[in-house]
Amino acid sequence: MAPRVNLDRIMAISAILRGLLVFYGEWQDAHMEVRYTDVDYLVFSDAAALMAKGSSPFKRSTYRYSPILALILVPNSLIHPCWGKILFSAGDLLVGYFIDVILKLRGVPETLRLYCVLAWLFNPFTFTIGTRGNCEPIVCAMVLWIIICIMRGNTSQAAFWYGLVVHFRIYPIIYSLPFLLVLQETVLRQDRGPSLTLWKDTHNFSWPSSITFSKANLWIYSRNFITRKRVVFGLVSASVFFFCMAFFFYFYGWEFLNEALLYHLTRTDPRHNFSIYFYHIYLHHQDGFSIMEKLVAFLPQLIMQSVVVFCFYQDLLFCMFTQTVAFVAFNKVITAQYFVWFFCLLPLILPWTKMKLRSEGLTCISVWMFSQLHWLMWAYLLEFKGINVFIQLWAASILFLLANAYVLVTIIRHHRLTTLFATESIHHPKTD
Repeated sequence: MAPRVNLDRIMAISAILRGLLVFYGEWQDAHMEVRYTDVDYLVFSDAAALMAKGSSPFKRSTYRYSPILALILVPNSLIHPCWGKILFSAGDLLVGYFIDVILKLRGVPETLRLYCVLAWLFNPFTFTIGTRGNCEPIVCAMVLWIIICIMRGNTSQAAFWYGLVVHFRIYPIIYSLPFLLVLQETVLRQDRGPSLTLWKDTHNFSWPSSITFSKANLWIYSRNFITRKRVVFGLVSASVFFFCMAFFFYFYGWEFLNEALLYHLTRTDPRHNFSIYFYHIYLHHQDGFSIMEKLVAFLPQLIMQSVVVFCFYQDLLFCMFTQTVAFVAFNKVITAQYFVWFFCLLPLILPWTKMKLRSEGLTCISVWMFSQLHWLMWAYLLEFKGINVFIQLWAASILFLLANAYVLVTIIRHHRLTTLFATESIHHPKTD
């Protein structure tokens, strides 16, 4: 009789896979033209080496992250250059464990939980990110830990980690409003257990009924928005964020503030990336951009974020997933590492999808993968062959945006809306 598959075995196999990839990456870097290690990892390591010498990590050009990242990678210089890859891969494994914890808190059966964990741990996009030396798994683990703290009623701890993660990586700021909205006694009943009946219709979702229901609830919230939990969450998270900013400003001054925070708000990157904005930025980069021109690109993101939160804020995990997909799709700069931001949330909504894997699911995967491979083909011709295919690459970026929109709309249409603790609408997806 075959041994029973469980979380421990899955985690062990995942750890071995990541360890092998780290060793393989060292070999590829030494013997092949195309490096396995992410170029950002070299930036992180250089900044960490400067910090180990008592210097500012921002003396390393293009280092635009929190000094905390350089600090935790100081062992790269003292122990081994692969320290960071192992650390990020451990964060990758931690995300898989947190996925199981969250789904268990929501009452998802063990077998279905394991399938969802597998969707993260054996996703090629996720297990290569950490082993290539990208820090996003650490951020994803912190975001999921915040969700766990909220579900367990640990508001102060959730707020502490939220302030820290926003300092560490600014994009989780988009979750602030959903987190605040979910912090209410009707959703989080710490002493009396979860509420399962907040949404009256979780099985027959339609846009009009969802919007109408959200309007009614937002009107109620507007009258009683200020609660103890929300005040605690806001004060603690803001205090942690501003303390970190003030602490590092004291040591590194305006250089830290400009590189780690302000740069990301007005970023214009002339290098090709998945964003539809890259070609316009490339053509006009030497002329410079006004602050208004840099900020106007945030308008589509702001509209999308407002619509998503307005419609789905009570289904916290689904709201966060749709927020993240929309945020990435309309961002001024999109790289493959950004996909991990919503891949870590995807397994958390799978038990509530009505999508069939062999029909709608396979179609979504195919459309998304084809559009990305199509983009990569033109990027390869430009980057490695030196062929002028900027127009074709820009068209591929537009196609990729349309593919993301199609996948997101399809997921929304097949999702069963639930509250954070609701378990009565768990769906077991069919594969035929």
